[in-house]
Amino acid sequence: MTSPSPLRFGLAGTGHWARVTHAPALASTDGIELAAVWGRDPGKAASLAAAHGAAACADFGEFLGRVDAVAFSLPPDVQPDLAVRAARAGRHLLLEKPVALSVAAADEVAGAVASAGVASVVFLTQRFEPEVRAWLAQAAAGGPWRGGTLTWLGTAMDPASPFNTPWRRRKGGLWDLGPHAVSLLWASLGPVVSVTADAGPRGVTHLILHHESGVTSSATVTLDAPPAAEAVDLRLWGEPGWSSAPLADRDDVAVLRIALTELAAAARSGHPGHPCDARFGRDIVAVLSEAERQLPW
Repeated sequence: MTSPSPLRFGLAGTGHWARVTHAPALASTDGIELAAVWGRDPGKAASLAAAHGAAACADFGEFLGRVDAVAFSLPPDVQPDLAVRAARAGRHLLLEKPVALSVAAADEVAGAVASAGVASVVFLTQRFEPEVRAWLAQAAAGGPWRGGTLTWLGTAMDPASPFNTPWRRRKGGLWDLGPHAVSLLWASLGPVVSVTADAGPRGVTHLILHHESGVTSSATVTLDAPPAAEAVDLRLWGEPGWSSAPLADRDDVAVLRIALTELAAAARSGHPGHPCDARFGRDIVAVLSEAERQLPW
């Protein structure tokens, strides 16, 4: 029995995350070929493509013509239009979170994916980390849980951080860390049906998530924490007591390989659904948009 031909992926984006995570993962995942690179800076696209033996494309249409799927590593205000274009061209999508910065734009992405029947995965990193997945499975089998709390104190606003980017400075922890928070609490306690939001100093956002089951959870996120306070912590509480998620340091390239492998499997199977697909990404955007509407910023 012969192995299927590699799924040809294009990488859209040339920033830090694309260079240190996307490109290495795409170049080292079984059954996947990094075939092309496109970026808004042609020089950076050429350099990144050369480093991995891929074709550099200055034109996005030419780029789409060389690939079966696109891995996006672009800001969330740039990603949606290009993702819609790629989906309509029949290309499978690995999307970055958040998939967009408005419900309307997220609806367009999810709608294009559904209409084209292509596979999609949103790279919500912890949802693909094996130890976190095992913990989520144990949590689902345990309980009953009465609530949960997530605290994520990030330092991306440090001047030396490679993640101190214009869109993060503009949108803050709600939109950068918030997708992870909503995704993890959703997976832990069930669908989120509403949110109550408030703001603290220096870009701190507090969320109260109301789940379909009737329980509530809370999240506190910021990108402007002091380095000594940097931390991420997720805990559930209920009849069994407390349960803490294993959110320690991870190998982002290895985790992305898992996401790529699952996207490729969905693309080849003809059953493009995935728990972290574009529709789920759209649902997260709806929660964050409502939270943002309530904040005084």
